[in-house]
Amino acid sequence: MKFSALIRCFPLLMGFLLLGGCATTANYDYSAFKESRPTSILVLPPLNSSPDVNATYSLLAQATLPLAESGYYVFPVTLVDETFKQNGMNTPADIHQIPFSKLREIFGADAALYINVKQYGTSYAVVMSETRVTAEASLVDLRNGKTLWKGSATASSAEGQSSSGGLVGLLVKALIVQIIESVSDKGHPIAGVTSFRLLSAGQPNGILYGPRSPMYLKEGVPR
Repeated sequence: MKFSALIRCFPLLMGFLLLGGCATTANYDYSAFKESRPTSILVLPPLNSSPDVNATYSLLAQATLPLAESGYYVFPVTLVDETFKQNGMNTPADIHQIPFSKLREIFGADAALYINVKQYGTSYAVVMSETRVTAEASLVDLRNGKTLWKGSATASSAEGQSSSGGLVGLLVKALIVQIIESVSDKGHPIAGVTSFRLLSAGQPNGILYGPRSPMYLKEGVPR
């Protein structure tokens, strides 16, 4: 396989290798979630606290799948984004300030997902180069404004990397990794891993299964 092809395939392969992990570490109180039992979720464009301008739409584009696979109806993100733009709402910061009742009136969704991207992109530090994506999220009931769930997750291309090879080998490896990850927009597949860790049901402290899942109301996990 040519080197250019390897570079194109590298992000996808790493994305599969990095699947796994949990959204949070402390036990979560699901009483409000179980009382609400939302069936539809409106994903708002994420806030971006990182310096990379690609963070918002990278996370937004990949948030729908884990939620849908967890049993929820998720409003199409392109339709939602266009609706906001047509109404003069062009930034995530403005959109996150829209009253819950107004979002409910416009979209008819049971709940809205608010995401904040804390880290996104590739960094280089002497003997190590990595692409890291960290995001926080909260699910809010649009019918009464109650927070149903909060979580956070991180994924990194450095997970599972070996530190053997000596100082010179590590320096060369770090430089190569930085070049490959910068050229190939490695942040996007890593953001996909973060999204699955953050928004997939059936893991400790993750969201509960929705009504479209055969696991609905079977609360063996999360713990």
